[in-house]
Order: sequence, then C-alpha cells, then structure tokens
Amino acid sequence: MAPSALICETQPWKDLKAHVDDIKKTHLRELMNDTERCQSMMIEFDGMLLDYSRQRATSDTLNKLKNLAEAAHLKEKINKMFNGERINSTEDRSVLHIALRAPRDSVINSDGKNVVPDVWQVLDKIKDFSERIRSGAWIGATGKALTNVIAVGIGGSFLGPLFVHTALQTDSEASEFAKGRQLRFLANVDPVDVARNITGLDPETTLVVVVSKTFTTAETMLNARTIREWISAALGPEAVAKHMVAVSTNLTLVEKFGIDPNNAFAFWDWVGGRYSVCSAVGVLPLSLQYGFAVVEKFLKGASSIDQHFHSAPFEKNLPVLLGLLSVWNVSFLGYPARAILPYTQALEKFAPHIQQVSMESNGKGVSIDGVPLPFEAGEIDFGEPGTNGQHSFYQLIHQGRVIPCDFIGVVKSQQPVYLKGEVVSNHDELMSNFFAQPDALAYGKTPEQLLKENVPHHLVTHKTFSGDRPSLSLLLPSLNAYNIGQLLAIYEHRVAVEGFVWGINSFDQWGVELGKSLATQVRKQLNASRKKTEPVEGFNFSTTTLLTRYLEASTDISKEDCTVLPKM
Repeated sequence: MAPSALICETQPWKDLKAHVDDIKKTHLRELMNDTERCQSMMIEFDGMLLDYSRQRATSDTLNKLKNLAEAAHLKEKINKMFNGERINSTEDRSVLHIALRAPRDSVINSDGKNVVPDVWQVLDKIKDFSERIRSGAWIGATGKALTNVIAVGIGGSFLGPLFVHTALQTDSEASEFAKGRQLRFLANVDPVDVARNITGLDPETTLVVVVSKTFTTAETMLNARTIREWISAALGPEAVAKHMVAVSTNLTLVEKFGIDPNNAFAFWDWVGGRYSVCSAVGVLPLSLQYGFAVVEKFLKGASSIDQHFHSAPFEKNLPVLLGLLSVWNVSFLGYPARAILPYTQALEKFAPHIQQVSMESNGKGVSIDGVPLPFEAGEIDFGEPGTNGQHSFYQLIHQGRVIPCDFIGVVKSQQPVYLKGEVVSNHDELMSNFFAQPDALAYGKTPEQLLKENVPHHLVTHKTFSGDRPSLSLLLPSLNAYNIGQLLAIYEHRVAVEGFVWGINSFDQWGVELGKSLATQVRKQLNASRKKTEPVEGFNFSTTTLLTRYLEASTDISKEDCTVLPKM
C-alpha cells in the first residue's frame, strides 16, 4: 500500500503558509478591538468557557484550519478511533482509552468484541476491593487496617494518577472521604524516592499497588522488589500476599512475585500508558484513597468530553479547536513551546502529566507511514500554577521568546478564604492575575505609553512590552472530580487532533527504547565491575571515563550480596 501524501503537500497547508504574512501585519491590539470576532471565539460547553480570541488568528484563519482538518481526514480518523480500528499501526493496536470511562451500556468494539463489559468487570472488582480495604474488612497480616497506600509505577502509571490525586486532595467532598488515609507514589528508581515513600509509614498498615502491564518494567520491578523486602523484613515473607496487589496483565509473573493473581487488576493493550489514568492504573489507587463513588464522577467527567469530541461540530468542539490552534502556532507561526498555566494550586501536577501526554505522543520525526517530516511536529510543554509562575518564567514569556499560553481558571475555589477588611478575597486576588496576564501578553506596552508616564528615556526600551503574544483562557465552573475528568479528556483529545492533522502516530513511543537498551549494557558492566572487578570496556572514551570515575568514587559499596534498605 502506497504511503499517503504528507499534509504539508496539500493545498490547505499551502494556503495557511501564505496566510501567515497577513496575520503578521495585524497586531493583537487591533484584533481584540473587533468585538464580533472576539464573540465568535468564545465557546461554552457544560459550564466551561473557552476564550481563544487572544490567538493570532481571524475567522479566515479558522476557515483555513477547518479546510486543513478536512484535508487531513480528521473526522474520519476520530471515527476510526471510536470504532476501535487499529489506528496505532506501528503496534497494530486499537486506541480505546475512551472505553475506560464509557457508560456501562455503551458498545465500543475492538476486533469485533464489545470491550465495555470487560472494563466494567474490572471497575466492579475495584469498587468491591477498595470498599473492603476502606471499611477494614480486608486487614493486613497482623490484623490492622490498611490505611496507607504506595502506588509503584513510572511514566503513565504515575504522572496521570498523581495529577488527579493532587487535584482531589483539597476538594471538599474528596478530602472528607480521604480522612485518615495516605496515598503515595513511588516512581523513580532512585533509592531516595524509596526512602521518601516509606518514611513515616508502618508496613503493618501499608498496602502496595504495583503497576506494570507486563510486570517487567525495570525501574518499577526493582522498586517493587525493594518494597517487598521492606514488608518481608518487618512482617515475614508470607505477609506479601496481604500487603501487595498488582495492576497487570501478566498473571504468571504476578504470582511468581508473591502476589495472589486474584488480586491483580487487568487492563488492555489498547490502553497506552500515558492514556491509562482512567484504567485500573489510576482508578485503583484513587479509589483506595477517595472511594469509588468519587472516582466514578471523575470518569463521568472524562466521558462527557469524549461524547462532545465525537459529536460536536468542529467550530464548537473544544479539543478540535485547541488542537487546530496548536498546529497553527507550531507549524505555521513557528512557536515550538506551550505554557500550561493553571490558576489553582490543585492543578500543580497537571502540566507534568500533559507534558508526557503531549511530548511522548507527538514528539515524532516521521509520518505514520514512516516518511520523514519536512516540518516540525510536537510541542515543548511546561507549566506552573499561577501566580508562582509569574515570579519564575513569565519574564521570558512577556519580553523574551514568544510562547503561546493556556490560562486555566476556576470560578469557585476548592478552599475559599475571606479576611475581614481585605479589598478582595484570596481567590479574587488569584483570579485578578488570571484575567490580567492574557491582556498583558496581547496588548503589551508601547514606548509612547511609557513616555506619557514620564518613564526615564534610558529605561523606555527596558520597560517596553511588544505584546502580540498569543494565549487562550479556559474557565471552569469549579474543580471537583467531574471537572478534573473533563480537563484531562480535553487535553488528551487535543493531542490526538494535532497528531491526526500532522499525519503522525500519536499512540506509540519508540523514542524511549534506545536509552533503555543502552542502559542494559551499562547495567551489565556495573555488575561485572562491582562483583568481579572487571575493567570498563566496550564504551566510548567519554562514557568509559565517567563510568570509571563513578566506580572508583563509590568503592564503599559492599561487594557482598546483602540487602540494605533506607535508614530514614
């Protein structure tokens, strides 16, 4: 089968390239004076308001982007995803994270089989298990209730669940259900992460959830063996079955590890790691902490966006509009980065999660057919909650490089504070910045304005803000479990839209393989040098020098095969 044409070879792509010069002639100050334009760039859905009027775009830009979407067969690709076709062609897999939060009576097929009953079978099992743990019906080896949970996993098995956990911690309903409980995440193979996770915890009251689809992920399994040793040293090896459960599909290795296969929770190869927070990967630890009822609201929120994404016309479709605007910013205006700026501390782990969802999905250099791309795809994502970021990197955003910004605000604070005699509440102070920053970026400040304010001449250039810096604002009615699910799904589908338009595979991640395979070679060398004092061989001069220095400077590590656990 002949490879399909690259999107950059189509007429709509060429039209957009030619359109860039028109846009560069018009400053955002002028565009923002057009009330009709601004009104057309505000979209409401389910209490959320998206305002993209501060993008460097006109109605003509949007029409041209819609033509590009048609040339990329965007609607057809979205339908293929929802129909369970194997759109992840390099791994020959369906892409069905939408099925993880589908209503029980939905029909979503993969290879001719409705997968929704299988999803709900796992969800029902999670509900039953989490309720037994939370009620004290399931107890640890010494008869104590298990009130602490350590979730062991890395990448998509960690970042997504951590984002949701952090967002729920200060929600009034969720925090009430979490009283007396702790949830921690062990991801990094660095022993410091192990030490931080077990410090202050009692093995007698701790349940460990090991998350690894294959039960072979190097970092996760080493951490899992370390935590197993921590439990065994305190309670005996037979305690493992009462204190450790798994999220995995490899029941043979789960049982060999010492975990009862009946306490393994399944997920499927049509779930990519970075899209797995709505599977047992996230739902199990989150249900143990907050109860299944709260987590089910999160799933319903994500499902509401899935349905909106699948059915809404493109001009009113939040993920589609966001995805097309990202393509415009990256591939046409030449802005390679995006700042994700939530004006709520509860979303402090949102940007790191979306960083993985976006950069692992779309950080590709070839088309889905393997043809090298003659244009840049993917975005460099980063972010920090407001107003912290304002005192960190906003200087660059205002007067350095142009970086399109996503401002995310919340109407109702999770934890409102009012002080008598203050001009505004704490949340109003926060939101004052949320509303002001996009205008500062769009309008800037001219030398003429500064001179009218009697700014000294030698400071005028230093205090000039060019403006014309694009952003968009997403205003949520609140930040509860349902809204958190919506926010997640909006960004997941936005990333898919970008990939569909660029013509890449957003659902594989071959770029993570090379480093892992080279680490295997280093691991063998470290073992040989430590245990048999063999010299470092087979590496380039630089790596040989670094490895030799590392080994010589850490000769205090015991050569005896004995167990040493953190001493904190």
